[in-house]
Amino acid sequence: MRLQLLRLIGGFLLCLNLAWAAPPDVARSKDHPLLTRYPNSHIVEYAKNFNGADFAVSRGTDGNPVRKRIEGDMTDILYFHGDVDKQPSALQLIRNYQNAIKGIGGEVVYERLPKDGDGGETTLRVNAGGKEVWVLVEPGIFSAPTQSYKLTVVEVAAMQQVVTANKMLDEINKNGFIALYINFDTNKADLKPDGQASVKEIVAMLKAAPALKLAVEGHTDNVGSAPANKTLSDQRAKSVMNAVVAGGIAAARLTAAGFGAEKPIADNRSEEGRAKNRRVELVKK
Repeated sequence: MRLQLLRLIGGFLLCLNLAWAAPPDVARSKDHPLLTRYPNSHIVEYAKNFNGADFAVSRGTDGNPVRKRIEGDMTDILYFHGDVDKQPSALQLIRNYQNAIKGIGGEVVYERLPKDGDGGETTLRVNAGGKEVWVLVEPGIFSAPTQSYKLTVVEVAAMQQVVTANKMLDEINKNGFIALYINFDTNKADLKPDGQASVKEIVAMLKAAPALKLAVEGHTDNVGSAPANKTLSDQRAKSVMNAVVAGGIAAARLTAAGFGAEKPIADNRSEEGRAKNRRVELVKK
């Protein structure tokens, strides 16, 4: 009799545990590889295709968000949180994903905090896997008191520019410099594969023009502190210069310096402008 009672109690506790478990995700859905879900959430809607979404990137003079259309490989996920006692607030969701993106070297582009029943939103950006990844987090209550939120992730190919040695030389002879868009991970100065390809062309150009001497200049956008940007741009310029020297060019033909955001060539108020300002210039000496 006692054993039967224990079995009944055990079965009752098991049912309670199952009642608290998150329901299964919708068929053929999964989390985005970069971002995990909030605990006890499950996927109720999922779509993955090439598409575009409007991301808030700044606040307009009227107080409304200014949005930028981003196109690429897009993943749309709608999560539902089933545990009433442990459901996150809209602010918790926003801060959770902001911290996750910053933890892998990304940045918060925009935030609109929850207010008066509006769940708010945040736009995040990170460079990962050779792509620029944009993330939109939109908390919202679809069926009170259960919290739900939408995650939109768009992956776009990072700006690349591998210019041939002949084109580099022509541009430098014509204008005295050339701007190269060499990709670096956020806050890092290590050359990536496309950067190594650009270095090979620089080496080939300098070998073809043995009298040419160059200043390698690093430039950033205005995101972040000025001292940190200057240091980072200097490290990136030296990274390029050292790779060129390693390719067989005499160090005496090269110098390297970083200027941070001191010499913009485009408007830093737009993402397009900031992308153009993140560059390495080869300047004829």
